[in-house]
Amino acid sequence: MKFTHEIPTTLTIRSVTVDEICIGNEVFDHTIAITVDLVLHDWAPKNVEDLQESDFDLLLGKSPEVIVLGTGATNVFPARELVFAMARRGVGLEVMNTIAAARTYNVLAGEDRKVAAVLYV
Repeated sequence: MKFTHEIPTTLTIRSVTVDEICIGNEVFDHTIAITVDLVLHDWAPKNVEDLQESDFDLLLGKSPEVIVLGTGATNVFPARELVFAMARRGVGLEVMNTIAAARTYNVLAGEDRKVAAVLYV
C-alpha cells in the first residue's frame, strides 16, 4: 500500500513574538512582507505613518484582495491617503498589531484568498 500526502504550497506563519517572526524554518527579526508564495526579506524600514502606495508595488504586483498591515506590538495607523489609494485599486488594507495580523494572514491564506501582509517586528 502506498501513502501519499500533499506538501502545502502556501506560506504560513508559524509564530510571532515581539522580537521575531517564524515562517517555515526561517526566523526574521526585522520587518518583512509575505504573500502565499513569497517572502520579501528586504522590506524598506520606514515608519508606518510614512508608508506610501509605491512601497507596496511588489505586493500589488501579486494582485492581492487584501493587504494585512501588522504594525508591531501596538496599532499604528498609516496616512489616510494610503488607505484611499488602496481602496481606489480595489485592495483592502487592514491594520492591526503584528500578532493579530499574522493570525489574519494565516486564516485568509488557508481559505485560498489572495492575501499579502507586511509585518513589523
